[in-house]
Amino acid sequence: MPDQAGPDPVRLTALRREYASAGLAEQDLAATWHEQLAAWVADADAADLTEINAVVLATATPDGRPSARHVLLKGYDDRGLVVFTDYTSRKGREIAVNPRACIVVPWVPLERQVIVEGAVERVSREESQAYFRDRPRGAQLSAATSEQSKVVASRAVLEQAWSETEQRYADTDVPLPDSWGGYRLVPDVVEFWQGRRDRLHDRLRYSLVDGSWLVERLSP
Repeated sequence: MPDQAGPDPVRLTALRREYASAGLAEQDLAATWHEQLAAWVADADAADLTEINAVVLATATPDGRPSARHVLLKGYDDRGLVVFTDYTSRKGREIAVNPRACIVVPWVPLERQVIVEGAVERVSREESQAYFRDRPRGAQLSAATSEQSKVVASRAVLEQAWSETEQRYADTDVPLPDSWGGYRLVPDVVEFWQGRRDRLHDRLRYSLVDGSWLVERLSP
């Protein structure tokens, strides 16, 4: 091919980095996946990482067409992991017809990731309402304005719609939209991945088997 003007493209095949910051042994794991997740969240917070709750949520249609996007994790406990969104968005429509999903928590500077798979259910309206009340007013107005994932003619059209919503609720609280709320991913598989030298990574997986959690090591 002829030479192209401009900077040389990044040679992705040449990028190399050794992962050597830590290891993960079975005896170091917490008794439950959510306690282990809490420990790693605390480590990420102590490391002052940016957006430690930014996760990748993957959903799929019934015929297996996948989609994925970054969202913000807003809670977790022994019941599962919680995110909030528009129920009519692409992910919401896919969850409605195929209520399973995967969440990947990427803490790249710590050479760690957590992979969570399971069924998805809506959180209660009360839980969605409580979270919505705590959001900044601008974010509330956006949720009340945006028909997420639908085609919009232009940025100007979107901003005009937002301004109209702002005027509509100028003297009152923004109500929780009927089409907006939380989802809880209820895990049946949770994998903790720790990068190691020579790509001989540590992968420890909690799997729900016959009502009990089994911990296994996976080959990297």
